[in-house]
Amino acid sequence: MRNQGFNWHDPILWAQGLGVSVGVFAASMILGSLIGIFIALCRVYKVPVVAPLLLVISEFLKNSPVLVQLFLVFFGVPVLLQVNITPAEAAIFTLTGNTAAFIAVIAISAMDALDRGQLEAARSFGHSERSILRKIIAPQALVVAMPALIGLAVNQLQVTSLISAIGVIDLTKVGQILNQRTWQPFIVWAIIGVTYFVLSRVLAMAGGRIENRLRRHMDWAGL
Repeated sequence: MRNQGFNWHDPILWAQGLGVSVGVFAASMILGSLIGIFIALCRVYKVPVVAPLLLVISEFLKNSPVLVQLFLVFFGVPVLLQVNITPAEAAIFTLTGNTAAFIAVIAISAMDALDRGQLEAARSFGHSERSILRKIIAPQALVVAMPALIGLAVNQLQVTSLISAIGVIDLTKVGQILNQRTWQPFIVWAIIGVTYFVLSRVLAMAGGRIENRLRRHMDWAGL
C-alpha cells in the first residue's frame, strides 16, 4: 500500500472521531449514573429479589473485561434476541452498564461513610425516608463520592478507546485509519494520545472545581 500522507480532510476526520468518543462517553456516564444510583438505592434499602439480582449483575460487570462485554453485547445479543444493534448502540449500552456497576459501588460507599447519628436525629424529628434521602444523604454523599467519581469519569473516558474493536468510528478508529493510510504511526498515535490526555485533564480539572464548590456549599449550609 502506497504512503498517501496527510491531507486537509484529516482534521475533519479527527474531529468526527473526537465527537463520537465524547458523545459515547457522555451518554454512558449520564445513563450509567442514573442506573447506578438506582442500583445503589435498591441495595442500601435491601429491596427483595431485586437487590440480590442487581448485585450479581454488577459484580459481573465490574469483574469482567470491558472488551469482552462489548463483544457479548454486539455479537451475542443480536443472536440471542434476534434484534439488530448498531456498533454505537452496543458501545453505549455496554459502557452504560459498566459505568452503572461502578457508580453503584461508589454511591453505596459514600452513603455508608455518613454520620448515622444525624440520620437517626432526622428520623426522630419525624422526617420521612424520602426527605432524609433528598435533603441529608444525597448532598453529603455526593461530596464524599466526588473524588471517586472524577477518577471513574477519567477512566471511562479512556475506556471508550476500546469501542473501535466493534467498528465504532471513534478517536482510536480514526487513528487506525490514518496510520494505515499515512504510515506515520508515531505522529498519528502521539496526536491521539495527546487528545485523550487533554480530555482527561480537562475532565479532572472540571470535576475538581465542582467538588470545591460543593464542599464550600456544604460548609456554608453547616452539613
